[in-house]
Amino acid sequence: QVQLVESGGGLVQAGGSLRLSCVTSGSMLIFNTMGWYRQAPGKQRELVATITLAGSTNYANAVKGRFTISRDIAKNTVYLQMNSLKPEDTAVYYCNANMRVDYWGQGTQVTVSS
Repeated sequence: QVQLVESGGGLVQAGGSLRLSCVTSGSMLIFNTMGWYRQAPGKQRELVATITLAGSTNYANAVKGRFTISRDIAKNTVYLQMNSLKPEDTAVYYCNANMRVDYWGQGTQVTVSS
C-alpha cells in the first residue's frame, strides 16, 4: 500500500518561506513522476511542480523562480522549497506520486498572510 505523508505547512507572512516535505512509504524510484499540487478554497486542484524519475523538473508559471522541487532518494522524500510567498499561494498542498495511477497524500495547509 503506497502512502505519502506531507509535512511542513503553516502560517507565514507574505515574503516568507516554507519547506514542504513528502515521505513515501517505500522506495520513491518506483514512481514515474512525483510532485506537488495545491487547492485553494473554491478552486480546482492545480499543479505546482513535478520531478520525474530522471530528475527533470517542471513548474507552474505562477511559482517559477520562487519555488523549488527537489528530492532525497535515500530518504524517499520530495521537498518543495517555497520562497517569496504571496497571499495567493494560500492553499492545501498535496503530494502526488504517479505509477500508472495517481497516489495522493492527505494534504498540508499553507496560509500566507498579507
